[in-house]
Amino acid sequence: MSFRWPLLLGTLALVPLVLLGFVLLERRRARYAVRFTNLELLAAVAGSSAPWRRWVPAALFLLALALALAGLARPQVSVSVPRERASVVVTIDSSGSMLAEDVKPTRLAAAQEAVRRFLDRLPKQFRVSLVTFSSETFVLTPLTRDRQLLRESIDLLSPGMGTAIGDALARSVEVVRDDETAPDDGSGSTGEPEQRPGAKPLTAILFLSDGFQTRGVLQPQEGAQRAKSYGIPVYTVALGTPDGEVTFDRGGFTRTIPVPPDPATLRQIARTTGGKFYEAKTGETLNEVYESLGSRFGRTREKREGTFAFLGGAALLLVAAGLLSTRWLQRLP
Repeated sequence: MSFRWPLLLGTLALVPLVLLGFVLLERRRARYAVRFTNLELLAAVAGSSAPWRRWVPAALFLLALALALAGLARPQVSVSVPRERASVVVTIDSSGSMLAEDVKPTRLAAAQEAVRRFLDRLPKQFRVSLVTFSSETFVLTPLTRDRQLLRESIDLLSPGMGTAIGDALARSVEVVRDDETAPDDGSGSTGEPEQRPGAKPLTAILFLSDGFQTRGVLQPQEGAQRAKSYGIPVYTVALGTPDGEVTFDRGGFTRTIPVPPDPATLRQIARTTGGKFYEAKTGETLNEVYESLGSRFGRTREKREGTFAFLGGAALLLVAAGLLSTRWLQRLP
């Protein structure tokens, strides 16, 4: 919780002053009661009410006062609300190592299923682009809301040779930048739904890789710096286990090579760009990661005015204090 006018919280100093005044008033009433001449009647009145009842209405009154004074400082609370706009580039490694079977049934098949689950979690108005890379990078779909097109493109993923992480990051950034600079149709509308004032549309890259960089022009950190320069966070997923291996058959010659992931590089990419790093060693874990990201991208935190809640609570407490005081003490607090 935060306050728009925090200096007004200083008015809360009135609460202990009012409490002090109440205590002094109660002592004065006690001294007056001692001078009451009809002691039998005084004892009967005093015995008919529990002593703590004198303090409950006063406590409620003080709480009401504290809430009202805090409300003057314009309290704000952070709440989770659905996003209305977002552009997400899903970038998937399709190098030959994605055929490894340490993640069942294969790394590639597990990644395809996880992306499908990710799409299920995203609100329908979000735009998604699908990018794949091995030694080269290909944009399978530009940013679109067409979920059927995206699902068909997921099925087209096939393994190649090499891993160009830096180039893939740079191309993913270009997908976003090219879309932002594309001319509209002249109608003055971008086709995006109306957005709440102050709500910032999300632009992010969801980057999955299962190995080390082996090809490409740009190094991974160069690609990460390019994403950072445009303010685009990259959420990275390292897929596979350290013992992963893949077998290649070239002209009757079979060769098995180890294909461990490179979590250190992907962790650094996420840290550089302000994203988050995830590690998935099983298909179940990968599904959980993508489902979590779908929920994360689908909602955001916004500050909402809490003044009326504070004042409403103060009013209810004040009414309660008045009712209890008139019922138990035959007077107001």
